Amino acid sequence: MNIKEVAARAGLPAKTIRYYEEIGLIRPLRGANGYRSFRDSDLHKLAFLGRARSLGFSIEECRALLALYEDQSRASSDVKALAGKHLDQIAAKIRELQEMQATLQQLVGACAGDQRPDCPILQGLADPAGLTRIKTDCCA
Repeated sequence: MNIKEVAARAGLPAKTIRYYEEIGLIRPLRGANGYRSFRDSDLHKLAFLGRARSLGFSIEECRALLALYEDQSRASSDVKALAGKHLDQIAAKIRELQEMQATLQQLVGACAGDQRPDCPILQGLADPAGLTRIKTDCCA
């Protein structure tokens, strides 16, 4: 398969496939003309990488998952540990996003949104102590 065909079948842009090759995640064959020739095993790896990336795994985590996938003597506990660590990172990110959401909701709620120049949103962004006052004021 050429890069256009494997890209369509794997659901990945050709640019991503070239990048994965550049960093050593895949190694397609090269013809005498220098063109890439992808095997079915390359397609499977690319689909695997696409799914892993869509779940938010980093490139290095994908590299580790791919190595585990290809290692027939792997322990599933190694895979579970890697996935569990990633799940913990996602949970932490969700908590962080929820905190950001709560702060922005307080700032937006404290702003009159009228023609006056004073703006609690800008005050909160410029002065973290002001943000604490706004939180206290808006919630009292």
